[in-house]
Amino acid sequence: MSVLGFAGCIGALRENTFLLKFFSVFLGLIFFLELATGILAFVFKDWIRDQLNLFINNNVKAYRDDIDLQNLIDFAQEYWSCCGARGPNDWNLNIYFNCTDLNPSRERCGVPFSCCVRDPAEDVLNTQCGYDVRLKLELEQQGSIHTKGCVGQFEKWLQDNLIIVAGVFVGIALLQIFGICLAQNLVSDIKAVKANW
Repeated sequence: MSVLGFAGCIGALRENTFLLKFFSVFLGLIFFLELATGILAFVFKDWIRDQLNLFINNNVKAYRDDIDLQNLIDFAQEYWSCCGARGPNDWNLNIYFNCTDLNPSRERCGVPFSCCVRDPAEDVLNTQCGYDVRLKLELEQQGSIHTKGCVGQFEKWLQDNLIIVAGVFVGIALLQIFGICLAQNLVSDIKAVKANW
């Protein structure tokens, strides 16, 4: 991207038609790649949903192993008010949270604190709020943890904000088309001036 910006800027300042054409062609290529990605995302939305589910489950497995993944999962679960990829039982994939009798962890049959329904009156975050919560019946869980999966909550968020997301992508596309048009216009102006020499 910096090479592309450099080519456009220097090409315009130095009136270099090669750099302006380079800028224009590669900006057009990026535009068509973005367009193709959007179309493929729409066509293969079930595959993308499965990949997102797989990605979240893999991160659930490695939750305590990598602090960056842990922070990512905690952020997603708090932001979308969800727990696991499809629900709280996805945490059986993690060795610390699974419900097997062989698991000696204190977090056994629990979920991370980011799955918990926050009490607005609490000043201090209760990081143990998810302990033993999956031993309860599902109806009892609903008051203390989020029972919806993050894949479904992300899809719901995307549908609720579709106009904003689409507007951002259309705005970016229009800026790219505008940049291509300006670069081509400048190239033709430079050629017209050079023809008069």
